[in-house]
Amino acid sequence: MKIYLSLALSLSVFVTVAQEIKIDTAKANDLKDVVVTGQYGPQTLRNSVYNVRTISAERIRLRGAVNVQQVLNTELGFRFSNDLTLGTTDVSLMGMTGRNIKILLDGVPMVDRSDTRESLGQIDINTIDRIEIVEGPMSVVYGTDALAGVINIITKNAGKSLLNVTARVQEETAGEEYKAFSNKGNHIQNVGVSWQNNGWSAMIGTTHNDFAGWNIKPSTTSRDIVDQDLASGNRWKPKEQWLANTKIGYRNENFNIWYRLDGLQEEIISRGGMNPLNYIAEWQTYKTLRYTNQLQSEWRLHPSLQLTAIAGYSDLKRLTRTINHNFSTGVDVLSTEQGKQDTAKFNSTIFRTTLQYQLSSKVSFQPGFEYNRDAASGQRIKGSPVINDYAFFISSEIKPINGINIRPGLRFIKNSIYPAPPIIPSLNTKFGLSENFDLRLAYARGFRSPALRELYYDFVDASHNIIGNPNLKAEESNSFNGSLTWAGLNINSLQIRSTFAAFYNLFKNRITFAQSTQDATMTTLFNVLRYKTTGFTLDNTIIYKNLNATIGASYIGRYNDQLEHNPDLAIPEFAWSPEITATILYNFTKVKGNISLFYKYSGKVPSYQNSGTSAADYRLVEIGDFSLADLMLNKSIYNYFTINAGVKNIFNVTQLSNTSTASGGAHSTGGGTVPYSYGRSYVLGMTFNWNK
Repeated sequence: MKIYLSLALSLSVFVTVAQEIKIDTAKANDLKDVVVTGQYGPQTLRNSVYNVRTISAERIRLRGAVNVQQVLNTELGFRFSNDLTLGTTDVSLMGMTGRNIKILLDGVPMVDRSDTRESLGQIDINTIDRIEIVEGPMSVVYGTDALAGVINIITKNAGKSLLNVTARVQEETAGEEYKAFSNKGNHIQNVGVSWQNNGWSAMIGTTHNDFAGWNIKPSTTSRDIVDQDLASGNRWKPKEQWLANTKIGYRNENFNIWYRLDGLQEEIISRGGMNPLNYIAEWQTYKTLRYTNQLQSEWRLHPSLQLTAIAGYSDLKRLTRTINHNFSTGVDVLSTEQGKQDTAKFNSTIFRTTLQYQLSSKVSFQPGFEYNRDAASGQRIKGSPVINDYAFFISSEIKPINGINIRPGLRFIKNSIYPAPPIIPSLNTKFGLSENFDLRLAYARGFRSPALRELYYDFVDASHNIIGNPNLKAEESNSFNGSLTWAGLNINSLQIRSTFAAFYNLFKNRITFAQSTQDATMTTLFNVLRYKTTGFTLDNTIIYKNLNATIGASYIGRYNDQLEHNPDLAIPEFAWSPEITATILYNFTKVKGNISLFYKYSGKVPSYQNSGTSAADYRLVEIGDFSLADLMLNKSIYNYFTINAGVKNIFNVTQLSNTSTASGGAHSTGGGTVPYSYGRSYVLGMTFNWNK
């Protein structure tokens, strides 16, 4: 009840309090936005040879986001799926799963334990300056995993103030469950300090995210334990995160160097259901420790020559602890079953250096060298494997006449474990057809190396028998992309921009789970022959005075891979799914406040499943469609404070219908409903920002 009263109070303040200071509306995809992902140097969106999407820090703030997933879940082309057993979330882009998406933090790859990109939920949202998204293979520039595209999360700098102090507190319900600052709901606290003077800068910050779970089952020693709730276990796992970061740097006219350290401690608590025969439930704790170090430098040696270098080291440790909880006696006993106690360690090292040389106003070159080292160890990992990857890459920007930009590129690869494709080519082009129309056409070959977990990770316990395959080959893709951008109108207070894009991806040696041919009880990984995705997107941005609206639609087709072994099946080649998005931001200048609506319709995801033993038994199955919407209000008070309040998941989507009866992965139940969210939640928060 308190959260509803507080929300009503904040709405009253929003309407009645007048202020003098003006808020800038977040101008998503404004043509003047500067991007750096894949560029030779900072570049405007209009001049970039790539079709780049940007999400600004202001838009993230207006949304009241807790993590990166909440920022991306209403973006075009993104879909998320949840593993309620492990408490993790996976992402897909352009019809391809997270293993094909490169996650970068300031250009440094994030290390992940599993196929899902859990690192996306382990980045401090309060440190983000902007998110840049490039769809399509970026393997020439960024190497493995960048088949579907790149998500580059760029962190904040110290700014122009001598001293800046920020703090944030936000409280959210989890469905209808809430208790102030603890036990029930979602609780966020953040504090940060930055300083800069005479080219030197320093930042430090910490964030505490405490999600108390949803549909929590009690721990009791009472013998009244026939309640079916206790037998079902938790649904959404409690998750607590402590995040800390620091950044130190120096900059002058021709030289820039900085070091950043990010640390994470995350604990997920999973309570399994009680066995009514012996009153015992299996409870697990998943603890993650992550450290990401990076040292970056830029040195302008000459007006036409610049050297950049990145050195990064990431360390990830995941601990699994399993106990058997006796509801009758309250006693906890460590489980002795195979695989129930585990520590997995992963670390990654990267060194990357590039040289940007401008031969003339028409020709530029960027040669570069990159070294990656991945290592792992643990009870479920065979030995202590190490993969070394060496790459030399070179690209050029050729501008033969005004309005034409041609960017060919090559990457040469040598890997210590698997036969990587020796040469990866790409060709990106941009044509200025007129003052208002830009055409971009691209071909790129991409690849994804088998991860250590796929080569050497064995997951064996009472319920699973999943074995790694050290003989896997690298995935390869051929990708074709095109986009037409209309810069349209830019008259007085009105700006309009529209982009129509299309893509086609053909994969070879795609890695997927399958039943072992030698042992029907064993699941392992194989390279399948091919897989395809294709689709179309239309993205429109309208800015008029205090109104900013982004409206988009996509239609994405995923290959029905049963045709790979049964080409004569009477099923279509692609299963298509639509999406519609709308983001509307309106600024009330007189009261120094704004209202934001984030909406997305995600259409049904169809596929075909064999329900019998013959080709005639294939039938259409679907994961249901749904609409997601968040409504947020922001109001500045007393110069230094901002109140944000609103409703997330307005339509109260908790699960999606699913007509499939097949299991889709190690922790998929197959059939029934697909979990999506803990439902509608109410948000109230406050941000403090002080400058000197």
